[in-house]
Amino acid sequence: MQTLNLKTTCCIAGGGPAGMMLGILLARAGVDTIVLEKHADFFRDFRGDTIHPSTIDLLDQLGLREKFEAIPHSTIHTLDVVVNGNRLTPVDFSHLKGRNRSIALMPQWDFLSLLAEEGAKYSTFHLMMGAEAAGLMHDGDRVSGVRASTADGPVSIEAALTVAADGRDSTLRDAAGLVPKDYGVAIDVLWFRLPRTHVDPPDTLAYLDSESMIVTIPRADYYQAGMLIRKGDFPGVQEAGLEEFRGRIVRSAPFLAEVVSSLTGWDQIKLLTVQVDRLERWCQDGLLCIGDAAHAMSPAFGVGINYAIQDAVASANLLVGSLRSGSVTLEDLARVQNRRLKPVALMQPLQLMVHKVIAKPGGGAFLANPMRWWQRAVAAATLPVARRVTARIVGRGFRPERIEAQLDPGPL
Repeated sequence: MQTLNLKTTCCIAGGGPAGMMLGILLARAGVDTIVLEKHADFFRDFRGDTIHPSTIDLLDQLGLREKFEAIPHSTIHTLDVVVNGNRLTPVDFSHLKGRNRSIALMPQWDFLSLLAEEGAKYSTFHLMMGAEAAGLMHDGDRVSGVRASTADGPVSIEAALTVAADGRDSTLRDAAGLVPKDYGVAIDVLWFRLPRTHVDPPDTLAYLDSESMIVTIPRADYYQAGMLIRKGDFPGVQEAGLEEFRGRIVRSAPFLAEVVSSLTGWDQIKLLTVQVDRLERWCQDGLLCIGDAAHAMSPAFGVGINYAIQDAVASANLLVGSLRSGSVTLEDLARVQNRRLKPVALMQPLQLMVHKVIAKPGGGAFLANPMRWWQRAVAAATLPVARRVTARIVGRGFRPERIEAQLDPGPL
């Protein structure tokens, strides 16, 4: 089958939040950009769907707020957890400064469709669906583009810059011989859907007790739910049987008793292998890794999407001038890593600590039911202060990015 040969300034592998945002920002700044998405559509369940204030700030900058609000989604202003029957509010986004002081819960396929619609406005934005990056092309020691496969045959794309935004199992990162350091997480997550109950409790991120931790993300007409299990324990969970699995859910989150019977087969339950890892070097000459390809985040705090998008914004801000000139140096690419490494390196240890102490099976055992007097006193003294700190760390991160003036496209 004949190979289709294309040429562009920037080729991005991966049509997730990082790849789509970078593609839009470069295209609107006049940089010809191709984004490769290996699937034929964006409809993928069990992806992250938390859109944090830092990302909503960027949507405001892009003029997408009205379209974003028109998409059905849920909004939460606090992150509640129920620990051994005690409701706690460790995060309150009302303490944030600025317009955006809440988290939006929106299916990722809707969010990506919004970005794709925005990208289509620009003649320099080219989204190729059903195009899977298969390997790298080289000109000497420099990465010069991407080889991809499509239903219509192979494609080779020559590019001044190739960006690996193709996730934690990145094909292009592996092709470049870049190996992330695994920091080790002792849990995995079993994801599943449950119908809404007749009388919903307040929006609650998770229910923890001495046995399990159940995540309950409220969507419009169902819960995107999850159970944290010890890494590698899924076969044992299956061996214990579906009835026991349903029982574990109800013992930790009793309000779900009326809907848990909707789980009738293991095909409704998906395993998410949790990873926390990071590349020591995010780039080679002609190649840059961003998002999960550079640093896989755990689900803790739901910041993965937002850190990936921050990577994309920083990349666009720092590289647009070089891309306009058609030549990107290794030093240019290193500036992206230098800017984004610190916020990632600060967040990942926090995630690891949370999983070690609380966000794990049985993580709620530390709190009595009802709380002892001294536990109530500690909570009363610490939570008001903690809410301000956690709102900033979770809502905007350690280094939120802004779209700089050089990315302004001017009149369309």
